Amino acid sequence: MKIAICDDESRSREGIKNILKEAFPDIELREFSCGQELAEAAGTDYLPDIILMDIAVSGMDGMDGMETARRLRKMSPATILIFVTGVREQVFQAFDVGAFHYLLKPVEAEKLISVVKRAVVEVEKTNAKPRYMLVKVPGGYRRLNTEDILYAESDGRKVILHLKQENLEFYEKMEELEQRLGEGFYRCHRGYLVSLAEIREYDNANIRMSNGETVYLAKRKYGEFVQIYGRYLRE
Repeated sequence: MKIAICDDESRSREGIKNILKEAFPDIELREFSCGQELAEAAGTDYLPDIILMDIAVSGMDGMDGMETARRLRKMSPATILIFVTGVREQVFQAFDVGAFHYLLKPVEAEKLISVVKRAVVEVEKTNAKPRYMLVKVPGGYRRLNTEDILYAESDGRKVILHLKQENLEFYEKMEELEQRLGEGFYRCHRGYLVSLAEIREYDNANIRMSNGETVYLAKRKYGEFVQIYGRYLRE
């Protein structure tokens, strides 16, 4: 479970972090001082399950909390947004982007823990449900259960999706597919994206999948992969 704290006030970030670390010791926490920083991280290699964000957070490009929330909504509609604000009148803006809840500064520890507990339950419910995605195929769209995916392979402008029963080709950038699949999948090489649930063996150069096929593991990714896969197995 990943929680991001986005606030340009270091004291506020620190206060929220300390409360959450004590109440939820197993949760991965990461801090951001501006909306731009969070959006850039979410667009590359980090997409949190829950975000606690100051509505008025500022950034180098003038992007406030609401604009950041709109960008994040496009990347991951399932991410839970909890707004933190020092101005009660700003609360109503939160509902424009489907915020889960809001908290008024100074944040009360008991209230914060209660809201985050409920958010964690919602994330766990979502993760427990079968996940589906749509891919564009000739003549229309096809719905796939993400649990059927073994790995994805880049082939020029196309992606080859290796499923348990077949292979499927369609036009999409690997980066976009990586964002859509999210947690549970890992980009082990620029040309491969694997399902962590379908890994059977690995060494410092290759990953063997449940169907016996092997994909490349980039050397520079090895250390990160071991950490992420180990955490996945523990969870």
